[in-house]
Amino acid sequence: MFLPSLDSGSAGTLTGLAATILSDMVGAPPAELTRVTGPALRLNGPSGLGTAALRISPPSVPAAVPPAPDRGRPELFCPGPVRDDPALGEEVNDRVVEWAEQVGIYPGRLDRLRAGNFGRLIMLAHPATSDPDRLLAATKCVVAEWAADDYMVDEVSLGADPTIVGSRLAKLHVIVDPARLPARYAPQLDQYRREEPIATAFRSAMQHLSRYVSVPQLARFQHQMSILFVAWNQEADWHVNRRTPPVWEYLVQRHLNSYLPPMILVDAVAGYELSPEEFFHPLVRRAFTTAGLAAVLLNDIYSGAQESDTDFNLPRVIAAEHNCALEEGITRTVEIHNELMHEFVADAVTLSLTGSPMLRRFLADTWAWLGGSREWHATTARYHKQQGADPA
Repeated sequence: MFLPSLDSGSAGTLTGLAATILSDMVGAPPAELTRVTGPALRLNGPSGLGTAALRISPPSVPAAVPPAPDRGRPELFCPGPVRDDPALGEEVNDRVVEWAEQVGIYPGRLDRLRAGNFGRLIMLAHPATSDPDRLLAATKCVVAEWAADDYMVDEVSLGADPTIVGSRLAKLHVIVDPARLPARYAPQLDQYRREEPIATAFRSAMQHLSRYVSVPQLARFQHQMSILFVAWNQEADWHVNRRTPPVWEYLVQRHLNSYLPPMILVDAVAGYELSPEEFFHPLVRRAFTTAGLAAVLLNDIYSGAQESDTDFNLPRVIAAEHNCALEEGITRTVEIHNELMHEFVADAVTLSLTGSPMLRRFLADTWAWLGGSREWHATTARYHKQQGADPA
């Protein structure tokens, strides 16, 4: 690997910089998307993404807030949370930790899982509902995804091995998108489902999720998980071949390995459904994947100082390619994040003029998800060791 390494002093400096960037709300845009995009999202004109004749050039996107004073560090263009209900988040978190113990994931590490507070993440990211069971369904999916990443992809101390990532994920995928084997071999697959805790977690999580999603909503979740597994295989290739990717290739991987798997449930958790015709429309897909890539770069900004010297994140890849300090890598990562976020807002303006009222709601809920994720990254003990147990 040719990634820059961190000593304890540098790690502390970078952690402090990342924490400041995430928690500083002075330059943050409003949590309500309509206040960022102007009146476009409130229009009641003709709708339908097929109405090509009605497409017009998007209006210029107004500045959300006056420019923040220059304090010698980059300003993050990302909203804060729409709502913060600590009691609701704690209830969901308690339930998901209990569930994790039942299915057998994070054995001996449940206190660390609790400190990560994934229930709070989902409470913050889905302000359209206060139903703890709906929120729990989404939280189970998130925790199962994180467990797969920790145990199968990232954490060598937990048994991750890049040489067998592909075979592990292939077997796990037939839990996410169930396979029907011939009768002679089906018992062996059933045995795998029972004995692999992460497989058990995914099966249980998706059974819970099925109470609240339609067939198309479940199918798009399965589709996004397939994309995520492809990306994890790409990362394993870098590790096996001891190759640091160029920045453009890393961003391709992050486009695939983004926050879309949890974000894809924004309408389902809120209790409505964006039609497949709109959800999979190329312009909507472009906007949504842009938001998902921007969101995961916040994770790169904060988690980097907590990771091992062989892990990949955008600041380190930028530093390796451009031979610059990691602080500069963080600054450039924020700039890339902000560029993507401004592109999402511009797309939201355009789509609001031709899409349905449901699409406008979906875009607003996506914006709310981004703000809730920012707040969680700024506060979770998964990345803030001083706030509790070491991260899971």
